[in-house]
Amino acid sequence: MEGTKPVNKKLAAALSGGAVLVLALSGCGGDDNEKLDSWAKQVCDAVQPQAKKIESANASIQKETSDNSKPEDVQKTDAQAFQDMSDAYKAIGAAVTKAGAPDVENGEKKQQDAVKELNTISSSYASLKKQVDALDTKDQGKFADGLKDIATELDKLGKSGNDALRTLEEGEVGQAMARQTSCKAATAPATQS
Repeated sequence: MEGTKPVNKKLAAALSGGAVLVLALSGCGGDDNEKLDSWAKQVCDAVQPQAKKIESANASIQKETSDNSKPEDVQKTDAQAFQDMSDAYKAIGAAVTKAGAPDVENGEKKQQDAVKELNTISSSYASLKKQVDALDTKDQGKFADGLKDIATELDKLGKSGNDALRTLEEGEVGQAMARQTSCKAATAPATQS
């Protein structure tokens, strides 16, 4: 029975939209600010492995949805991917906390808002993991319906919740981050032309 296949695709599509929010580091060039560059390097160095973890979790869901996968396999893969994403966003939040406030106007508020948002995203993925774990893999119809609900949640997660990150990364902070090799490496796959 192919009931879950279109839903899996929808899940993968929703996921790929939401998981790149941290990778949207922008800006290029600008004035050098040693303190800000140091802050950006610390954050970028910590973000890079987490961005790879998010990318890898995304890829595992994409792969599992492209085959004719059994519900048990989809459940196991999705649950692990959501756990990895939850851990990654939490780690990025911890890295931004550890780095302290960036040396810019309203830096402390921008930092706190971004950390709060990262922790909320982390909690959302942890909640999605619980939902996936609770799905009934014995009943194809119920499983497909459950995946549909999760895809809807993912879609919402992808559309909301990255305003504070964008705010943190705008202006001088974004320029400082763009100068960091580790931030360029973290965004390379998404920005190839």
